[in-house]
Amino acid sequence: RRSGATDSARYCYSVWMRHLVMAYGSGLPTQPGVVAELGPGASLGVGLAALLSGADRYVALDAIPYASDQRNLDVLDGLVELFARRERIPDQAEFPNVEPLLDSYEFPSHILTGPRMAEALDEARVASIRGSLSGVGAGGHRDSPVAYAAPWYDSSVIEHSSVDMVFSQAVLEHVNDLSGAYEAMRQWLKPSGVMSHVIDFKCHDTAGEWNGHWAYSNLVWRLIVGNRPYLLNRQPHSAHVELLDSFDFRIIRDEKTRSDSGIARERLAPRFRHLSDDDLTTSGAFIQAVCAKA
Repeated sequence: RRSGATDSARYCYSVWMRHLVMAYGSGLPTQPGVVAELGPGASLGVGLAALLSGADRYVALDAIPYASDQRNLDVLDGLVELFARRERIPDQAEFPNVEPLLDSYEFPSHILTGPRMAEALDEARVASIRGSLSGVGAGGHRDSPVAYAAPWYDSSVIEHSSVDMVFSQAVLEHVNDLSGAYEAMRQWLKPSGVMSHVIDFKCHDTAGEWNGHWAYSNLVWRLIVGNRPYLLNRQPHSAHVELLDSFDFRIIRDEKTRSDSGIARERLAPRFRHLSDDDLTTSGAFIQAVCAKA
């Protein structure tokens, strides 16, 4: 699939600010020290936005190394300008498919205060971030603001209990080993660490109906996937909720995007006959959860 829209500074700014504003609305910490992102895509821009709003370190993990040094630098420059201008958050008119939706798209000055932004945009600090993007590699030096692991294979790529916040934007629906991903996030997060995920359950143009991918048998689906390293894991909303519970996460917010089911229940493939009406009409979700481990 395409590596996403993260080659646009405005897109990256919009995505990060939505996660940040929603964290504030849920009473969660809004200045995480270490943030990790699953599936950054074409650039590391969303994580760079996190750094420019005050985070100390950003770790990016992807299945394929899409991001390039020059693209990262270009997006960083654009992000610095957006934050310096206290730019309004780009809304649905500009990015109609980006979620979560916000009540207000004004610059969140109640979160990103003047003193906080002055410190975050300090010239020496921005120069340090820019320097860390030159040939950024897997793992990265422990003191570097940015680390990029692509591909990543196991949870050892990040020190356990070292991350304050892990987030993703329309990525978890593509992860083949979903249980392994949730287990890794649990290991990375500090006690009471936060996760924030937008998940898209739609078919991604593999069927005529938004949930038509649940009508395919396993054999047909394997033919559709072909030799791609990943496409969709076809897991419904309830599967994520069950995994969160099994790995001791406490759900803080679970906002579902509802769509009428495009297929009749009798058309479901055998492995999806158990799907509830709730799953069949949940085309997306924004989930925030807190790690409950001791």
